[in-house]
Amino acid sequence: MNLSNGTEIADNIGCADSFFKRLKGLMFTKNLPAGHGLLIKPCQSIHTFFMKYPIDVVYLDGNNEIVGLDEDMNPAKIGKVHRKSKSVLELPSGTIRNAELKVGHYLSIN
Repeated sequence: MNLSNGTEIADNIGCADSFFKRLKGLMFTKNLPAGHGLLIKPCQSIHTFFMKYPIDVVYLDGNNEIVGLDEDMNPAKIGKVHRKSKSVLELPSGTIRNAELKVGHYLSIN
């Protein structure tokens, strides 16, 4: 949930919080359905090697404030490094635009 504008972002978010889960991430998956996402923590940057589809990337600080956004990141790319980021939320492409996410917004992630 985007606490800044009341928009639901996703209702099914997985968590990659161990070394192997973070290492695998979304690699080798066929798609990321609407309403789904993957929270990677700790994390300051991601890559999309071995992926077959673009994703939206939301960089969050320790208070779940958005500190960076990468829209429609294509496969085989490296994301920006956001030093303030403590976690990264990977979402289906188009989610940032549809949910009107902006740097400075706060998210609630359960």
